[in-house]
Amino acid sequence: MKTFKTRLMMKTQLMHLVPRSLFLFFFIAFFAIDLSAQSQSDQQVLIFSKTEGFRHSSIETGTKALQQLASNEGINTRHTEDSRYFHPDSLSSYNAVIFLNTTGNVLNDSQEEAFEQYIQNGGGFLGIHSAADTEYEWSWYGDLVGAYFVSHPHIQKATIDVVDQSHRATSFLPKEWKRTDEWYNYKSISKEINVLMELDESSYEGGENGDFHPIAWYHEFDGGRAFYTGGGHTEESYSEDLFMDHLREALYYVIGDKE
Repeated sequence: MKTFKTRLMMKTQLMHLVPRSLFLFFFIAFFAIDLSAQSQSDQQVLIFSKTEGFRHSSIETGTKALQQLASNEGINTRHTEDSRYFHPDSLSSYNAVIFLNTTGNVLNDSQEEAFEQYIQNGGGFLGIHSAADTEYEWSWYGDLVGAYFVSHPHIQKATIDVVDQSHRATSFLPKEWKRTDEWYNYKSISKEINVLMELDESSYEGGENGDFHPIAWYHEFDGGRAFYTGGGHTEESYSEDLFMDHLREALYYVIGDKE
C-alpha cells in the first residue's frame, strides 16, 4: 500500500508533467504554423513595368493592386523598372515574372538571354495588356506572349466569350463577360496558345481580328509557363473583383502552385 507521502509525490509529479506536455503541444503547433508561413513567403514574384513607348497611367494602380493581391496570398513581390534585374542570379529568386503594361524595347541582348534561360529553367510569365506591345524584334518573346499588339479602338464596353471555363483563371467567370477596357487587335497570333476568352466583335466598335479574336490565353512554352490577358488598360480594371480574381488564378498557373 502506497503511503500518504508517496501519493503526494506522485500527485506533485503529475501536476508538473501536464503543463510541460501542454507547453510541448503548443510549441509544436506554433512551429508548424510558422513553417507553413515560411513556405508561403518563399514564393517570390517580380513585377516589371518598364516602358520605352506609350506609358499607361494605370501602372501605379496596377502595381499596388498586384502587390496587395500577392500579399493576401502570402507571396512576396518586388516591383521594378530596372532591367538589370534580368540577370541569371537575380531572376533565379523568382517563381514568376509579371510584365505589367510594358512597352517597347525594354531589355538588351544579355538581359533577353537571361530571361530566355529563366523560362527554360521552368520560370513563369504573366503578361498583362501592353505586354503584347513589347519587344517586336525579339521573336522568342513574341512566341512567349503568344501575339503582338497591332491597334485598338477607343475604350468601350464589350462582350467577352469565355470559351474555356475549365481553366482555373476562367472557371468562375460568366460565359458572357461584359466589361469596359481598351480592346487590342493582334497580329502574329501563335497557333500554340490555348485560348480561354475571345472578344465578340459585334458587341463593340473597332475589332479587326474577325471571328477569332482571342483576348486571354495560356501555354507551356520552352520549359516554362506563360499566360497573357488583354485586359488591364484602365485604372478601374484593378478594382474589379472578377478581373483581379482572373489575375490571381493566372499567377498561380504560371507559378505552378495550388493546382
